[in-house]
Amino acid sequence: MYEVLKRDGLAKRGRLQTVHGVIETPVFMNVGTAAAIKGAVSTEDLQEIKTQVELSNTYHLHVRPGDVVVKELGGLHKFMVWDKPILTDSGGFQVFSLAGLRRIKEEGVYFQSHIDGRKIFMGPEESMQIQSNLASTIAMAFDECPSSVADRNYIEKSVERTTRWLARCKKEMERLNSLPGTINPRQLLFGINQGGICEDIRIRHAKEIAAMDLDGYAVGGLAVGESHEDMYRILDAVVPHLPVDKPSYLMGVGTPANILEAVDRGIDFFDCVYPSRNGRHGHVYTNGGKLNLFNARYELDAGPIEEGCGCPACRTYSRAYIRHLLKAKEMLGMRLCVLHNLYFYNTMMEEIREAIEKGSYKEYKTKKLAKMAGQEV
Repeated sequence: MYEVLKRDGLAKRGRLQTVHGVIETPVFMNVGTAAAIKGAVSTEDLQEIKTQVELSNTYHLHVRPGDVVVKELGGLHKFMVWDKPILTDSGGFQVFSLAGLRRIKEEGVYFQSHIDGRKIFMGPEESMQIQSNLASTIAMAFDECPSSVADRNYIEKSVERTTRWLARCKKEMERLNSLPGTINPRQLLFGINQGGICEDIRIRHAKEIAAMDLDGYAVGGLAVGESHEDMYRILDAVVPHLPVDKPSYLMGVGTPANILEAVDRGIDFFDCVYPSRNGRHGHVYTNGGKLNLFNARYELDAGPIEEGCGCPACRTYSRAYIRHLLKAKEMLGMRLCVLHNLYFYNTMMEEIREAIEKGSYKEYKTKKLAKMAGQEV
């Protein structure tokens, strides 16, 4: 059950009750594609850095180790020893990202595995079956994410097919949740809005999927090459047509600034690889902007990544030491940067929730953006 606790303009402070615990929103989901956060981050670390939701990838876990293997071991929660909510994306994004290795048909998508080249078929039913085997808290509907530069005619046909696929996903999930051998018979289903950067197609699709009474709604197909201005324009157009009493999720987004702007437009779920990917390359987020710890200026810097930060890296280690680790290609340096970045994101979401509760979100957003840009307000 999802409940909106407070509104501040379009910004929502909500709470989603799930079989694996409560999700306080707005929330940033920490991305663990193959059931682990890249950068040697353990499940115990996730607890320490205030992670609410872990996100894993249906396609990648189907390829390796195999969703049937995970089911045999009791589902994804037992497999990775994580007792809080997990969202699994549907494999639909791989329809976009593995464009050179797939063929799309009405029944589904034919892939070549990016690992060993073997043939894989995934359609709505297969995606739901894999996600049911994984037993995640929230399953995403199988969709196609069209390119932001695709022509209008292609986008229209793609969105119509995604709607048909969604109806098949819903029917299959209801069937799977009714079976006696299902690990999580209370698995939730989120549908995905598509339509490129065409406002009218997006709005029409939002109305169609809103009528299907799903557990939540995502806006997909953004942050795939379009400008930030186009992203915000589409959110302004689409979010008002999604049910306000259901969670809204902006997939694959994004930077701290993207998140702050999207919350202001009514979005309350986010995920992105930026904090972990940037951390693995020595780029760390602070309230004063992003730092590159490879820079020589930090060679003798005995201070933490950010003063006052409570993450495991900042509580103990200096910028100089972490820079040394990165330069020496020691895994610990990468790990500490990833932990810091995820803690920064999770803490920012706490601040966002608090600001909405106080009715001061716009003021918070303005100050946060200015501070991260190195400006005074």
